[in-house]
Amino acid sequence: MKEFRFKIIIVLAAVALSIYLLYPTYQDYQNTKFLTAALDSKRNELKKEFPNLPKDKIEQMVTLTEDSIKVADPSIIDARKKRIKLGLDLQGGMRVVLEVNTAKLLEKIANNPDDVFKKVIADAQKEAAITDESVVDIMGREFQKRNIRLSRYYGTIRQDDSEIISELKKSSEDAVNRAMEIIRNRVDQYGVSEPSISRQGSRRIIVELPGVAKEEEAKQLLQGTALLEFRLVKDAEFTFPIMQRIDDVLAKRTKSGVIDSLDKDVTSTENIEKTDTTAANDTTKQLSEEEFKAQHPFFSAAVLNPQSSYADAYVSQEDKNKIEYWLTLPEVQKVIPDNVEFVFSAKPINSQDGKKIFVLYLVNKTPELTGGVITDAQANLDPNTSAPIVNMEMNSEGATEWARITGANVGKRLAIMLDGVVFTAPNIKGKIPGGRSQIEGSANLDEAKLLEIVLKAGALPAPVDVIEQRIVGPSLGQDSVSSGFNSALFGYLLVGLFMIIYYRQAGTIASLALVLVLLFILGVLAGFNATLTLPGIAGIVLTIGMAVDANVLIFERIREEMATGKTMRASVDSGFSRAYSAIIDSNITTFFTGVILYQFGTGPVQGFALTLMIGIATSLFGALVITKLMMDYLVAKGAKISIG
Repeated sequence: MKEFRFKIIIVLAAVALSIYLLYPTYQDYQNTKFLTAALDSKRNELKKEFPNLPKDKIEQMVTLTEDSIKVADPSIIDARKKRIKLGLDLQGGMRVVLEVNTAKLLEKIANNPDDVFKKVIADAQKEAAITDESVVDIMGREFQKRNIRLSRYYGTIRQDDSEIISELKKSSEDAVNRAMEIIRNRVDQYGVSEPSISRQGSRRIIVELPGVAKEEEAKQLLQGTALLEFRLVKDAEFTFPIMQRIDDVLAKRTKSGVIDSLDKDVTSTENIEKTDTTAANDTTKQLSEEEFKAQHPFFSAAVLNPQSSYADAYVSQEDKNKIEYWLTLPEVQKVIPDNVEFVFSAKPINSQDGKKIFVLYLVNKTPELTGGVITDAQANLDPNTSAPIVNMEMNSEGATEWARITGANVGKRLAIMLDGVVFTAPNIKGKIPGGRSQIEGSANLDEAKLLEIVLKAGALPAPVDVIEQRIVGPSLGQDSVSSGFNSALFGYLLVGLFMIIYYRQAGTIASLALVLVLLFILGVLAGFNATLTLPGIAGIVLTIGMAVDANVLIFERIREEMATGKTMRASVDSGFSRAYSAIIDSNITTFFTGVILYQFGTGPVQGFALTLMIGIATSLFGALVITKLMMDYLVAKGAKISIG
């Protein structure tokens, strides 16, 4: 027994780890059943109580109920994040293929476009629609055929065609990047769970929105004009009393038992110091964590930095939904002035312990300026300090307003917001005439590049067209899940039955090992937060057949050894050692094929390749470790193993 101890520990550890990684998936399945039942019950109650209430209003109230349940039990959201994610074909939702209209961009930035130019652009757009070639390259070639220099419409007379084409390609690339960033930001704010946004070719963007079935709402979300705003951030003297009043309102609700259930078992924000000097003006004693949460519910989730001169609150990702829910309560809305609102930062910051923290700002509801006045923005490194900066330019109308705004608000902060969230809130150091500004404070050049994209997004030069859309209903997705599960189960039963009939006891061992192989595959998928698709299930079914291939080679080798008169122990050892090379060679070549498919494929092909590679790795472990361990253990105990 001692000689097998290490292998037994390895196998048991792998099984325990797989079960641990798969538990959130099971938990999410149970939570989904509970939520569905609770929301259906709430929906029926509302229909009976308010028979004339419009359907959309009922759904809004049901959604609010769902949010409150999730706030009360953060483990629901946590399990959803850690589960095996389901692809669009299994979960249902919407798939949209968008195309950035490069031709419209080129037409918009051209100087004095005439009929010849419009004819060339139209022809280039038609040709680009049926080829993968860039509109810029096609346009350049068409002008060359007509002996027309590109400097007639773009750039300066001193620039040659190749230089102008290079600049136009950069502008086209920039337009696609800006469109992707806007779409990603909007999808995040819309609340779609596990979206997929990827680029295809030079100008297409594929957006997959699991769980979204409202076609017009999704199209408006993806195609609408981005809203870029500049809003003043309120100072601490104005913000803190409002936060204090919100905290008092929520504390009264806690005492009356209204939100006790919402605060139950909520993970506290431990990475930022909580001091009651900042939160409650109570400096006479130190409160325990539970006392603090009861007396100051708002400040227990929206934490202030006592060393900062600002009243920005830091909210953990786990508490963000709770804060958003609280801010929608009627009694909380009453203590917030009508001309201001709380908004979150667009991107979280990472704390020292790895948690994601969002910043909560109080800003004016009315913007000082909108993004339509911005003509250009460029991210660079400051030549003097090497710090990342963003240079911004405005048109004449914007320059006049910008000078007035900056002159009247020196020393204050101005939030740069896109679609309702704050990307940065720099200080106004002085009056800025001429419409040219320099924004500092970016952590690195990548962050500055993102801000550049955001600033340009207010006046998106290239329209985005929907060229394909497909809706997968949840019932169809459920059918796919059921069909995939049934095919995997049926495949396992057939393979297992064949192995048992043909190889008897050895086949039974291989079938048991195959169960663990399937457990390991699902555990690895859960551990890496992979997305399971219908082709991925096909990869698992294929793995079931391939998993016993190694066992067939091993058992046939053992048969040959036993035929020479060797003992069972010697036959098992020799059979495994002689089969190793053939097993490794065949699986490595298949694994490399999976790597190539994953590298160069997209969507369904990648899903198939991923599960195939995971299946190969786990099946090797099953055949060479688990099956070998079982057979060695039985042989050591003196059992006679039939190989058929």
